[in-house]
Amino acid sequence: MGFFDKLKDGLMKTRKSITEKIDQVLVSFGKVDEELFDELEEILITSDLGIDTTMRVIEDIKSKVRERKIIDAMKVKDLLKEELQEILSKGGNEFKLDTKPAVIIVIGVNGVGKTTSIGKIANLYKQQGKKVLLAAGDTFRAAAIDQLEIWAERVGVDVIAQKEGSDPAAVIYDAVQAAKSRKADLLICDTAGRLHTKKNLMEELKKVSRVLDRELPGADRETLLVLDATTGQNAISQAKTFSETADITGIVLTKLDGTAKGGIVVAIKSELDIPVKLIGVGEQLDDLQRFDATEFVEALFS
Repeated sequence: MGFFDKLKDGLMKTRKSITEKIDQVLVSFGKVDEELFDELEEILITSDLGIDTTMRVIEDIKSKVRERKIIDAMKVKDLLKEELQEILSKGGNEFKLDTKPAVIIVIGVNGVGKTTSIGKIANLYKQQGKKVLLAAGDTFRAAAIDQLEIWAERVGVDVIAQKEGSDPAAVIYDAVQAAKSRKADLLICDTAGRLHTKKNLMEELKKVSRVLDRELPGADRETLLVLDATTGQNAISQAKTFSETADITGIVLTKLDGTAKGGIVVAIKSELDIPVKLIGVGEQLDDLQRFDATEFVEALFS
């Protein structure tokens, strides 16, 4: 099964909550009027596009309806597809990881699938023939280091770790030296996932950044925030909090297959202007893949 089919399967619950309801509304209305837009608005808000994003989408569709003099309600669906694709494609979602080594820092609260995502990202790049090294920078949570080591073994990559409670910046320092001496293409750094002590988290990320700036000046770096799609609007508030402490370059959205809240992808891009770069639609190693706006919208509406 190709990733598009997995994506289609994974978006089944979201499709039920968005597309099927929209189809029912469009069929029952037949012509375009204000009441139709009210119904659409409600569907989009309840499928976690969020109020601000929904309002923007509805306003844009209304103006296109006027411009193109559309009266057939079924044509509104194409406008919605067009609108979602425009939002999701804006600014691109490419990775910039050309230096050797390049660095990915992975952040996110505990329980969102951060360690699993690191394992899957490592697998993604290993499949491309890259030499990948992991850094166990989450020294705060007892199981985090063990978990990362299990993933490293599964994928067949090395991991640099110290004991629980060590200074994360020291672990990252060791990992950078190892990445240089082993000529790794990519260093993926785990970090502690705690949000309630924002100040500590901020200091920790700053320290890690300083180590990387000093030891790998000029290296390409991505900071990826892992969010759990099943948490819906809560994921947005997490993203807002983390973007106050870190310069996030992209989102990894996990567990899309387990939720009807897939509209969150659009809300994140629209409200925070952070591109979704990777999406997870299952448990398998290769179920985390690059996000493609066109494919996502097609899978949602097919």
